Amino acid sequence: MIALALMAPLVLTTWLGGAEALQRVKQFPLELLLLMLLLAFLCWNLNAMRMRLMLSGRAGRLGQRGALGIELASKFALCATPGGSGGPVTLLMLLAQRGFPPAKGAAMFLIDQGCDLLFFLAMLGGLVLFSLLSDTQWPHQSLVQWALVGLAFLATVVIAVMRYLPSLLRSPSINSPWPNRYRRRWLARRLLRCRHALKVTLKLPRSTLFAMLLLTTMHWLMRYSLLYLAVLGVGGHADWMWTFLTQMLAMAASQFSFLPGGAGAAEVGVGTLLLPLMEREQAAAAVLIWRLVSYHLYLAAGAPLFVLYSYRMLRRSPAR
Repeated sequence: MIALALMAPLVLTTWLGGAEALQRVKQFPLELLLLMLLLAFLCWNLNAMRMRLMLSGRAGRLGQRGALGIELASKFALCATPGGSGGPVTLLMLLAQRGFPPAKGAAMFLIDQGCDLLFFLAMLGGLVLFSLLSDTQWPHQSLVQWALVGLAFLATVVIAVMRYLPSLLRSPSINSPWPNRYRRRWLARRLLRCRHALKVTLKLPRSTLFAMLLLTTMHWLMRYSLLYLAVLGVGGHADWMWTFLTQMLAMAASQFSFLPGGAGAAEVGVGTLLLPLMEREQAAAAVLIWRLVSYHLYLAAGAPLFVLYSYRMLRRSPAR
């Protein structure tokens, strides 16, 4: 499946743009490619810094180098599994190796996702307002409004569940025969520990919380500028805000792909949304360059660390 995911961008680029698209990839400016690589490296470090702030010393002494290793290994697992299902599991296991229980790790992961959600809600809200007050030429503008509605609904559900979790767990409606009473108690304890750790994290100093949101904003602005740079490098012209929306909508759709990293769905989604603004070969070449830096690079950088941490974990496991 990983092999298919690695081949998907090249196959789709050849199918959509043909030999001319591959020629544009070969002629891609080296300075722009180096800038994209630098942005990717900065994104990794920003996420590592955010992780250190969220943990706030609760996972032992964790420096930037160690946090970066955990970030890259987790991102490799995220990119190497369908729907990114391996990313959170890997993160929780690596934190557990440092004495940070999985229930508390899940709370930290929720905070991480919550910061991302707040950023995208703010960005989408601003872009929707901008599209209404100005004469924008974006295609598929209705997708922007629906994306905002979907994100707002998701945020409301998560906040409501966490807020009323004790009442939900005491509700008679959850007393089903499966899972059994022991499993339900086991799950309830961990959910409550997660909720408690969530509250502890949210009680961090406001300066720390603000720094986390600032790092989140910097990360996503850099990460979602990669497609814009790829479009410029192949000679295309597109508004930065539209490339931002294109990546956000396409990456959401990629969650439904059965291939790791949303391969196939991500390329088709981005390519389809770029086609109204540029030629086919330009869109195909831009998508290939973008995936090489935003997906394949994560696999290449995270794979050695994932293997190393897995080897250490297996060595520490008691013999059976």
